[in-house]
Amino acid sequence: MNTPFSTLKKLTLTVALLVSSITAQADETHKNVDITPTWQQTLTQAKGETVYFNAWGGSQEINDYLLWANTQLQQRYGVTLKQVKVTDIAETTQRLLAEKTAGKNSGGSVDMVWINGENFRSMKHNDLLYGPFTQQLPNWKYVDKSLPIDKDFSEPTQGLEAPWGVGQLVFIYDPETLKNPPKSFKALLALAQQHPGKISYPKPPEFHGTGFLKAALLELTTDKKALYQPLQLPKDQALFDRVTAPLWHYLDQLHKVAWHQGKQFPAGTAETVQLLDDQQLLLAITFNPNAAAAAIANGNLTDKAKTYAFSAGALTNIHFLAIPWNANAKAGALVAINFLLSPEAQARKADTSLWGDPTILTPQAFKQLPASYKKPSFTPYPSIAEPNPTWLAAIEQQWQLRYGN
Repeated sequence: MNTPFSTLKKLTLTVALLVSSITAQADETHKNVDITPTWQQTLTQAKGETVYFNAWGGSQEINDYLLWANTQLQQRYGVTLKQVKVTDIAETTQRLLAEKTAGKNSGGSVDMVWINGENFRSMKHNDLLYGPFTQQLPNWKYVDKSLPIDKDFSEPTQGLEAPWGVGQLVFIYDPETLKNPPKSFKALLALAQQHPGKISYPKPPEFHGTGFLKAALLELTTDKKALYQPLQLPKDQALFDRVTAPLWHYLDQLHKVAWHQGKQFPAGTAETVQLLDDQQLLLAITFNPNAAAAAIANGNLTDKAKTYAFSAGALTNIHFLAIPWNANAKAGALVAINFLLSPEAQARKADTSLWGDPTILTPQAFKQLPASYKKPSFTPYPSIAEPNPTWLAAIEQQWQLRYGN
């Protein structure tokens, strides 16, 4: 005969076993986060995780934005977003390759990475990425699918990276100093010859500097089609030499009259903006069409400064967020990426007083936001597609051989 006490003992034991089973299942799911969990499970697994986010650290506005994102993620989800500032994501690619070679298939040093172009291609082809994961994200429904998000520099993304923002290679100038800014690379050379020491570009492989080289090559070469096909060296060396010859001829002329005679180059876009503000340069370069407005809002440029693109258009790409295959905090990275794709986070990112990076969400996505939020508006310049990423390393290497100091 069961007494109230024995019934209570059985009930307690049953509850204990149930809790133990649930805990064990949660632990097992945490270990196997790749097994498509529900989003609620992902949130549970992510709580308490630290996401080491390898991202370009050359902009104070971007760094400040990521500090804000970290605060929001900690408060809402118990996830810590720790920015690991790098000057070139290629450094991260090499680190992940080293971990792959060493057989470190879990507990990796990188949980999330800001990438596109050659770095994405390299990570994808070396099986360094987790996914596909984009369809798991609740905020994926807000992404503007009309944007070129399914390819990254002609490489299919296949759900291995989530779009974060739009980049267009544009120039910033002060109309009071430069009345008629150049509308082509040929006109830019003429301007540099008229004003020696007043034109420059960031030193490759810094991505703004490499962007400058690619955009110039696309204008100057007589064989643009070749740039959109895979390059295989050394087999295609003759092709590479022929297609890029106009670029080296152009740079030979430009460097003679450039800032510091082409023997020194700005470290990045922030330095070109500073040099523009100091009237040492006539033009600054950026991949952010809203950069001038953002710099003005942050007191880094005169309020007369303007952004513009050359007549042929602007070299255009999407920048993405991805998760390494061996990330230690996959669930935390998924939660962080999902938050960064939220209308709230995208509206703040697009605010020119904070960062000004164009959104990748549809206009309808922002209708739910309170009136206090500045709704993003972005009218892109005519787009020039990025070359096939296989050309990138070869161009950078040749630049270093010719002009690296």
